[in-house]
Amino acid sequence: MEILGIDVGGSGIKGAPVNLETGALTADRFRLKTPKGAEPEAVARVMDEIVKHFGWTGPVGVGFPAPIKHGIVKMAANISPAWIGLNADDVLTQATGCEVTVGNDADVAGLAEMAFGAGKDQNGTVIMVTLGTGIGSAVFSEGRLLPNTEFGHMRIKGEDAETRASDAARVRENLSWEEYARRLNRFLLRMEKLFWPDLFIIGGGISKNSDKYIPLLTVETKVVKAQFLNEAGIVGAALLAKGG
Repeated sequence: MEILGIDVGGSGIKGAPVNLETGALTADRFRLKTPKGAEPEAVARVMDEIVKHFGWTGPVGVGFPAPIKHGIVKMAANISPAWIGLNADDVLTQATGCEVTVGNDADVAGLAEMAFGAGKDQNGTVIMVTLGTGIGSAVFSEGRLLPNTEFGHMRIKGEDAETRASDAARVRENLSWEEYARRLNRFLLRMEKLFWPDLFIIGGGISKNSDKYIPLLTVETKVVKAQFLNEAGIVGAALLAKGG
């Protein structure tokens, strides 16, 4: 069985069909730029372009950078505030003509890693952290997801954690890997004291450079890179549309 997975990021919206038995993409990933301001109509048009690119008519799963409750967007940190209160499932279903299921982007990335990647068969508490334009978080206990956590907005030194320790912050402030690792370590230490997890999984685009900062971290908890790297959101979105 295949389902089209789409991942909405701060700089790009990308999608591909996913084999739900293996987690493998069955076609080359197709990526378009995220429209400036990420307004609902503009994002919906891009989503429709991706669906048409693949000639897709079946179910679609979408990872979205916001907490999603019963389809409703509850907050807008890195997208237009016009999304707040909208039923994203309905908006994108109407735009594409396909049945669309929307979930928090970090949550769906975590679903992929727990099903097929670094979290497979992992017991206890696993925390997926996605590092990109912001910081996303997904918390799993014995394989079950606690949805819509937003620990990227936890306050550290008077600022949201993501303003200091996201990949965007690293680029914006031209941080060395050593400087960046110290900031990320501070965030993970706070998470460690809150949850005492058994594993941290680091995802997002920065995961491809994990050898430059993970060895510099000093948290007690084991830290590994996401096996799906920046494709976890696509794979997890497809799993979401299937029903997890």
